[in-house]
Amino acid sequence: MSINKIEDLRKRKAKIIEAGGKKRIEKQHESGKLTARERMLLLFDENTFVELDAFMKHRCTNFGMEKVDAPAEGVVTGYGYVDGRLVYAYAQDFTVVGGSLGEMHAAKICKVMDNALKVGAPVVGLNDSGGARIQEAVDALSGYGKIFFKNTLASGVIPQITAIMGPCAGGAVYSPALTDFTFMVDQTSQMFITGPQVIKTVTGEEVSAEALGGAMTHNSVSGVAHFMSANDEVCIAEIRRLLDFLPSNNMENPPVFETGDDVNTIVEALDTLMPDNPNKAYDMHDIIRQIVDNGDFMEYMPHYAKNILTGFARVGGQSIGIIANQPKFLAGCLDINASDKSGRFIRTCDAFNIPLLNIVDVPGFLPGTTQEYGGIIRHGAKMLYAYSEATVPKITLIVRKAYGGAYLAMCSKDLGADLVLAWPTAEIAVMGPQGAANIIFRKEISEATDAAAERAKKVQEYTDEFATPYKAAERGFVDDVIEPSATRPRIADALNMLSSKRETRPAKKHGNVPL
Repeated sequence: MSINKIEDLRKRKAKIIEAGGKKRIEKQHESGKLTARERMLLLFDENTFVELDAFMKHRCTNFGMEKVDAPAEGVVTGYGYVDGRLVYAYAQDFTVVGGSLGEMHAAKICKVMDNALKVGAPVVGLNDSGGARIQEAVDALSGYGKIFFKNTLASGVIPQITAIMGPCAGGAVYSPALTDFTFMVDQTSQMFITGPQVIKTVTGEEVSAEALGGAMTHNSVSGVAHFMSANDEVCIAEIRRLLDFLPSNNMENPPVFETGDDVNTIVEALDTLMPDNPNKAYDMHDIIRQIVDNGDFMEYMPHYAKNILTGFARVGGQSIGIIANQPKFLAGCLDINASDKSGRFIRTCDAFNIPLLNIVDVPGFLPGTTQEYGGIIRHGAKMLYAYSEATVPKITLIVRKAYGGAYLAMCSKDLGADLVLAWPTAEIAVMGPQGAANIIFRKEISEATDAAAERAKKVQEYTDEFATPYKAAERGFVDDVIEPSATRPRIADALNMLSSKRETRPAKKHGNVPL
């Protein structure tokens, strides 16, 4: 082979690696952002990244585009290994034509997704783009449409993770929304359908890009994003951490790790953690940390619907998904946002063979016109649907309150829980003792000489008889009442027992989720 041709190849590759040039790369760094290639190298294990389609070029001739050289077509694509496991990825390059998406840019992303689907590997998308390449008109729009279609085909088959690491506007936002997990970087990433200028022109509202579509907005207000990171490096480290909890595809189980934390440990701190006053709040994180390996809990949507906690952890090295009421916020009531958050998380875990641990302390659904007018019936039904549909192992632990429809919604025996455990502090009933006594003993209270004393007496009677786990255990709705300190070994044992679970649902095209 001619040495000249090898030299020519090296020069071409060097030019591609230069991307948008030194000045644009410096500007990217000054903005607090890494370049596309720097991000890819951080994502993958050292020396494992293999680039694909580096030489691909656009074929647009509109508005002078025939004179525009766009190295790698503004997106770096390829595959590599994360902790020794195959992963495909793409990273939009803001230094090249603003990372804008055109026909061939989209083709590169679609090829990565096709390849990942063929071999059953996760896909990670690192988005940093000015949006559709206007010069390519409908070709650019077609590119987005193709990506959306691929996202939908891959849904539930391979994990899809998106990180927003710069601007993401217009139609570009729908691909992240179709993926399983969305990360955002604080202060350097934004997502919105219409930007601040368009909003000001159309509605007269004035809003900054950060307030409209920044990381905290989408993590705490809209619920569009699931994780928020301080910078690019932390974001990519968290993506790597998340991948460790997930299988490569829906035909595999999640990886099992040796965590060095003995599952047979009796955690005596749990015996005294629950407040004596049943109306006193406590932090559910304290229970979770004592149950899971090394107290390691990767929380999903920690800033949104704080009245319910969701996230990944390990017990005995095995990945689990946790859904737990949080008494510190709204007394742990379920509401519209909590139902959406948990319903989505349940379905994600079920799609990827991750067992579910449900930790229950729920007084009910949040009352009020705002909730009713907002469709709490429809949104709450998403949670019921998700639990009923899920065929992964489902373990429910009732630690305190479990009242009414919310008791059912947190994966009761009737919604398919494989094992229901309760602490002695559990209260399982249609409603709390105060409300129940007012209804059941209304006549006796009203006819009593001292109505207040009679009411207190009847409340205590109801509490002693029904505000316990034992009535439910008598009927078989609770499989065992356990000492809190024994929770960790019992959960570990249950996961082992359920590891061979096989359950099917009736054949159908698909169910009709109450969206």
